[in-house]
Amino acid sequence: MDRRVFFAVTIPGAAGLGIWIFSELFPSESDILPPGPPKTVSIVEFSDSGLRVGTRSVSAILKSDREWRRQLTYLAFQVTRKSSTEIPYARGYWNLHERGLYRCVCCNTALFSSETKFESGTGWPSFWEPLANENVALSEDHRLAVARTAVSCTLCDAHLGHLFDDGPDPTGKRYCMNSAALHFVKMASGLA
Repeated sequence: MDRRVFFAVTIPGAAGLGIWIFSELFPSESDILPPGPPKTVSIVEFSDSGLRVGTRSVSAILKSDREWRRQLTYLAFQVTRKSSTEIPYARGYWNLHERGLYRCVCCNTALFSSETKFESGTGWPSFWEPLANENVALSEDHRLAVARTAVSCTLCDAHLGHLFDDGPDPTGKRYCMNSAALHFVKMASGLA
């Protein structure tokens, strides 16, 4: 290969790689809010001991990227706001065996219980059902060659992970979640 061809290929490639790395390390932080007024959603509230408190209708949480970035760690922002996926086995919740609730890292909505958590062998925390179906939203995800079902928080639209049909009984479902999207609250007493 001629020296000119080598530089003609490597310099734009290196520049593109540099731009991609910079955009990953320093995500854009827009002050633009999602369009339109917040929609009204129904969520089920739970105490930290796992007691169902009740259902309430509230306005969905709308924040700009800049507001979310100030609130979240880099990884939590990438996962919840940009629909990234964390590296398997890299965060602790896949191997956490304490009793408690898994809440949304963005808005603290109760999402999953340790009572429905199981070892999936994937490196991500997996559950066979959410605490309340109202608290999670499902949508189609076509970012890969195979269509998947994305799972997000109903209240703040945080991307949590994906739903698969290869879980254990009684549901046969596997809610495969990112640890970075969750906040664990240890229970002082058992679930009711």
